[in-house]
Amino acid sequence: MNRVIVVGASLAGLATARSLRAQGYDGELVVVGEEPHRPYDRPPLSKEFLAGTTDIADLTLEADGEHLGIDWRLGTRADRLENGRVHLDDGSTWTYDGLVIATGTRPRTDVVGARLDGVHLLRTVDDALALREGLRRGGRVVVVGGGYIGSEVASTARAMGCEVTLLVSGTTPLHHALGPHAVAVSDLHHRHGVEVVTRARVTGIRPSGGSLVVHLADDRQLPADRVVLGTGAVPAIAWLDGYGIELGDGVLCDPTGGTSLPGVVAVGDCSAWFDPALGRHHRKEHWTSAIDQAPVAARTLLGGEAPATAARRAPYLWSDIHGSRIQMAGHAELADTCEVETGSVADGSFVAVYRRGGHPVAVLGVNQPKHFMSVRRRLVSIPAVPSLQGATA
Repeated sequence: MNRVIVVGASLAGLATARSLRAQGYDGELVVVGEEPHRPYDRPPLSKEFLAGTTDIADLTLEADGEHLGIDWRLGTRADRLENGRVHLDDGSTWTYDGLVIATGTRPRTDVVGARLDGVHLLRTVDDALALREGLRRGGRVVVVGGGYIGSEVASTARAMGCEVTLLVSGTTPLHHALGPHAVAVSDLHHRHGVEVVTRARVTGIRPSGGSLVVHLADDRQLPADRVVLGTGAVPAIAWLDGYGIELGDGVLCDPTGGTSLPGVVAVGDCSAWFDPALGRHHRKEHWTSAIDQAPVAARTLLGGEAPATAARRAPYLWSDIHGSRIQMAGHAELADTCEVETGSVADGSFVAVYRRGGHPVAVLGVNQPKHFMSVRRRLVSIPAVPSLQGATA
């Protein structure tokens, strides 16, 4: 193997490049990135970086003095994958012996008016810089989307002195992720002055006298100086469609990151690894999952025996909203019971354990990091629970 190309200058892409070198690969290593920036940490974009308490240098993922011998091709997008070649939008074509797909996700932009001035997405560091400048001017901010990005942006914007309205399609922010205990997040928003509008469906955003108006399906109209769209993301895999690689909700992979094409692996948010515990392919859009997958995918690419552990590891994520630390691990959607094990939801400090057939399958912690981590360790060590096979197929 003389040339490995990594498409995606992301956390997952860099972690896999590191793992390739650590496992003895000494050939040519090319990393293609659509953005002009070297790999950087994305979670702070909606929090510390957006607030201006950290700068770009604090986001870098490369260690001081780290030299991986990478040929960086930044500001360049992969257009297609064809017959063992990667075609880039600068007109160049690259052959490879091994290929790592690490292109992440793209924000959804299917709201009418998404391209208007004053309407923001938040995926890249440049997106965050533009939004930061707008938030510093204060005024009315409408955040569309009740997931982690929406809640974090609402929290940051409120701390910067903006009037904030958060629109969620369900009954509470983060209801899909946290279930019945998502009410704790609603309480946080209310206590910090964020107006939460539930069961909201946006029909469009329109300009009005130098500002914006968000139109809802129930005929309400919300004035705004700026609007932030946090309505989810989709895998950035359109460039692969029709070129012989099996796709679904992401690039479909076996439990070690291998794809339907020889010599090609996929990692990070764009990949859907087969999870033996779930009995299906599953996309893990989490920082820690990218780190876990990288060494396994690298070993697969190099032809070694890769332990199929990354797909079984309980997914983990965290968030900081209005100064509260929220942590989640496991698969809450599989649980048949859930109970608060310590603390109180009403007090905004608790740990809830989700179980299926008596087995802990997920844990949620709010401002309880020590107890949360003790339960999380049990999730990581448990074997695949037979009753989960095919549970969500």
